[in-house]
Amino acid sequence: MGRRGNPYDNAKAESFMKTLKIEAVYPMDFHTFDDVAKHLPHFIDDVYNKRRLHSALAYLSTQQFEDQHASLRDESDP
Repeated sequence: MGRRGNPYDNAKAESFMKTLKIEAVYPMDFHTFDDVAKHLPHFIDDVYNKRRLHSALAYLSTQQFEDQHASLRDESDP
């Protein structure tokens, strides 16, 4: 761990950056840095964190996973 230039050392960040580029940056036609600064927080907050399917969550969106978890927790409460 910690070797310079080795993407395996930082796999989660590398995976996120790949997703960000492919799904949010490359399809858009940004003209200024302000365009990027306005669009990317929306993508991260509203798309990546809430609606995008995540393999670590059994291919559920975070919202679906949280809803499922809450319903299971509610069922187990006496």
